[in-house]
Amino acid sequence: MTKLQQLAFFGLLLMVAALVYLEATRPMPVNWFPSYTQEDKIPLGTYVMHDVLQKRLGEKLVDMRQPPFENLRDTTLSGTYFFVNDNLSFDTAELERMFAWVAKGNTVFASATYHSMPLLDTLQLNVETAWLPDQLGTEPMLKLVNPTFTAKGPYHIERDRVMRYFSEIDTLSHTVLGVSQPFNDTLEITQPLVNFIKAPIGEGTIYLHTQPEVFSNYFLLTQQHVRYTEGLLGYINDGRPVFWDTHYKSGKSINISPLYILFNNKYLKWAYYMVLMGALLFVLFEGKRKQRSIPIVNPVTNKTYEYTRTISGMYLDQRQTHEIAKKQISLFFEYIRTRLRVPTEKTNPRFFAAVASRSGNSLEDTKNLFTFMEKIQQQEQTSQEELLELNKRITIYKKTLDGTS
Repeated sequence: MTKLQQLAFFGLLLMVAALVYLEATRPMPVNWFPSYTQEDKIPLGTYVMHDVLQKRLGEKLVDMRQPPFENLRDTTLSGTYFFVNDNLSFDTAELERMFAWVAKGNTVFASATYHSMPLLDTLQLNVETAWLPDQLGTEPMLKLVNPTFTAKGPYHIERDRVMRYFSEIDTLSHTVLGVSQPFNDTLEITQPLVNFIKAPIGEGTIYLHTQPEVFSNYFLLTQQHVRYTEGLLGYINDGRPVFWDTHYKSGKSINISPLYILFNNKYLKWAYYMVLMGALLFVLFEGKRKQRSIPIVNPVTNKTYEYTRTISGMYLDQRQTHEIAKKQISLFFEYIRTRLRVPTEKTNPRFFAAVASRSGNSLEDTKNLFTFMEKIQQQEQTSQEELLELNKRITIYKKTLDGTS
């Protein structure tokens, strides 16, 4: 590595180290992801809510890990099924089982920004989004209708949040329990929008709420907003068990990566990045191809001549001159087929004329050669003199074609 390369390398390393230090010491940004899981202490987690319920209810607070469709198979289950999430997507089969369970005298409390369409259709509800045309954001103001839970003024969520409300309800069977309105410089609800209702199902009740942020860490730890949440829970405080749903959670942890622990810690994460960058720099500066001597590879030798000598010597040792003669005649016929492109199935006058014209030999010499070869093929024994004569005639005949005569 040259001196210039070393300076560039250490300069780049120093710059990367400075970036890592600035990133590691930078304050973590607030995570506003709508998790609603009891393990999360982020603003929109439900760690505080779950902790308070656990202290007050003790063993009567039960975490339900499986979907409601599976849990409600237990016919002995009795109490309140509590749902809070950004989105609750119950399907038709799950709703049928849930309604049957509620009709036996149980309770379902569901708070979500987006409720499932099968649930809304079954209860004949229509939900819309409230917003102000002259403002970029929507800050909800919330209020409970019951005078027991009514405060001096509405509870104000001082952040831009999606605000949903029930635009149509069944006034004969549904009871309005809470209203809301977008904040417009005045902390007063003048045009109430229904955001909390009670719907009877058989001997039980379903409570639907459209602002799940009221159960989050942020809302409960802001001013006196906890009183609004206490008012909501007052409707289900009947002394029976509360089944806390952990299945329908946007922030439900699903560990599918083997590097989960590594990336979950910012120091380990940046150490991992440093290792990757170091490996990359090593490849750039030290992983270059080195010039090496090119080995001498000897060409493959043709062993045909040695093989032929070995085989012919074996035949000569055993005095099989007739077999050698037949092999030589067979090779000559192969020579005619491949070199002269003349079929050798029939040796007639047409064949002789074609071989003579293509080889450059006379027709008489051609006939004499093939007559001699036919004589050798028909006899049972071949003398050494006849074998030498055959080889001589074939060699002379091929020399004319090869241009060596």
